[in-house]
Amino acid sequence: MEDMSGNRVIVVGASAGGVEALRQLVAGLPEDLTAAVAVVLHVPRAAPSALPRILSRSGALPAAVASDGDSLRPGRIYVAPTDHHLLVTEGRARVTRGPTENGHRPAVDPLFRSAARAYGPRAIGVVLSGSRDDGAAGLAAICRAGGTTLIQDPDDALHPSMPRAAATHTTPDHVLPAHAMGALLAKLARTPVRGESPADPLRDAEVQMAAMAPITSDELPGRPAGLGCPSCGGALWQLEAEPVLRFRCRVGHAWSPETLLEEQAIAVEGALWTALRALEEKSALSRRLADSAAARGRELVRERYRSAADEAEQAGVVLRQIIERGDAIPDGTPSAAL
Repeated sequence: MEDMSGNRVIVVGASAGGVEALRQLVAGLPEDLTAAVAVVLHVPRAAPSALPRILSRSGALPAAVASDGDSLRPGRIYVAPTDHHLLVTEGRARVTRGPTENGHRPAVDPLFRSAARAYGPRAIGVVLSGSRDDGAAGLAAICRAGGTTLIQDPDDALHPSMPRAAATHTTPDHVLPAHAMGALLAKLARTPVRGESPADPLRDAEVQMAAMAPITSDELPGRPAGLGCPSCGGALWQLEAEPVLRFRCRVGHAWSPETLLEEQAIAVEGALWTALRALEEKSALSRRLADSAAARGRELVRERYRSAADEAEQAGVVLRQIIERGDAIPDGTPSAAL
């Protein structure tokens, strides 16, 4: 096997608008790049990814979907498979179906944490265009491990939320447009660095969780959050000793505050639609019963049913107004207060 102990690894995360940013980044990478590149792009779980073909045509480096156990070779691009996390160990790729993070699998944070754990100062993390804030916690882990951090200039990104969120929690070493990243990454890959990743029990446990190790969140440093997991309904644990506030349920589903708030808003809207349906059904049934009572000459009963129907309709009007205004849905703008 090729000895990878002295090489660096470049890990890249992107979401909405990320394909174009990835194409520009890859176009600037030289054929003799001295680092392996691992990429996570948020994609639908059921659809095969065309990203390896796109990236292979965009630059000099070959790109392929990563397989579990692949040797990480310099000058190669490894793309996370659909519905699987991509992790890196020293010189190897790991592909797992660990718990989702921020509703995603693959997700950026597990890849970045694994790079911080395995490569420490030799890890280079890149956050590109995307919505929400996946990648912010992972880039912070690379920073704490002594690695190098880059973000796409938010003004250059089609969707600036991910780069902005990363910059909120970590001071990146470099902020630049996607088209300028390739040359800088090639230079960084040639720059020798020494040192090991400092101890970080929380990071290491979360990497093991993503690799489907039998670890539960109650073994992590933290405290009960008093909130429910949108994925499984389990109780969430608020993680401590972490600059980016995050939550995990017992089986490992992870959420940032912003994404958790948006998922809760989706659940609230669903509950409002369910309540509206129930009110309209109650109104319709009450009016049928009122008509039946009227046909039998039972006026007091008819009035009671008509009153129930009117009350249900009035409540339905209020719910429709709330749904139409979108009061339950946040604006999705990352907040420095998180």
